Amino acid sequence: MQVRTPAVAGMFYPKDKQELETTIEKCFLHKYGPEKLPPSHTDKKIIGIICPHAGYQYSGPIAANSYYEISGQKPDLVIIIGPNHWGIGQNIATMKECTWRTPMGDIEVDTQAAIEINNMVQHIELDFFAHSKDHCLEVQIPMLQKIFQHTFKILPIILNDQRLETALEVGKSIAKIAKNRKTIVIGSSDFTHYEPNDIAHKKDKSLIDAIVELNVNKFYNILQKKQISACGYGAIASTMMACKELGANSGTLIRYATSGDISGDKSSVVGYASIVFS
Repeated sequence: MQVRTPAVAGMFYPKDKQELETTIEKCFLHKYGPEKLPPSHTDKKIIGIICPHAGYQYSGPIAANSYYEISGQKPDLVIIIGPNHWGIGQNIATMKECTWRTPMGDIEVDTQAAIEINNMVQHIELDFFAHSKDHCLEVQIPMLQKIFQHTFKILPIILNDQRLETALEVGKSIAKIAKNRKTIVIGSSDFTHYEPNDIAHKKDKSLIDAIVELNVNKFYNILQKKQISACGYGAIASTMMACKELGANSGTLIRYATSGDISGDKSSVVGYASIVFS
């Protein structure tokens, strides 16, 4: 079995296990986080979430909001979709017979689910290499390891191709996989990149309005019309589609902030949102 070793430990999050666990706890207790430690004691069923994927010092508190919301659940499978920042490997890639390693331990990929989704949509390729360098899925896993004490598996999907038609197809195939398992779907994306703070807030609000409506066509229209530089737009749309197919009626914005809100430098920021679908 292959091991997907950490690509960004020591950069996006600490490489020491104890320091990493302390950092994650601080994200949950942060004023931009839920300000409490998991688990949540709500019995509300959440189908999927949107989370950012920057360094924990910037986006970790925002991500912690979504993770707190799902921390009372016990999924067997977590499907994580994100954008391929490196542009390597296949256009749409999952993997099989692999474990993902973080400083907090190993999480197994659900090989059966990977083979099923590959058979269902053959251009969802089985490609380890496409996943080898990217941070967008990797930074989600320590958060999952922190909130879940039970054994679960992951199905990582990384997208070079983020077109509307691709997102719809990926989302529908994810829903078919999820219907047979106790599953949570995670879409990994940051929002506006490197614009002034007030502009980022305005642009991202318009995009988030479409996301919580679960209106994928409107989402792509706003994305293009306002030239919003959300890196994982296809991952967001795939998650929206999957959650809609799985019975979600709407989304809820739990928290939005920018790197500037957190660091104080508001001249050129990146936007982050935690959204849940139920």
